[in-house]
Amino acid sequence: MQTNLVRPRHGKMIAGVCAGLADRFGLSRGLVRVGFVLFGLFGVGELVYLVLWVLIPRSDR
Repeated sequence: MQTNLVRPRHGKMIAGVCAGLADRFGLSRGLVRVGFVLFGLFGVGELVYLVLWVLIPRSDR
């Protein structure tokens, strides 16, 4: 069973975008975070992160 794409209240570092994506797709949170750092160095990772921060709702729990 897959969970909804939400930003968790616990286990996050900044806004919970990477944690939410990792939980939703069953990936390691560390792997997703490293991916965003690399994407930020070689692309537009910061912009994507900010957009997802606004678009992904916060978890109720």
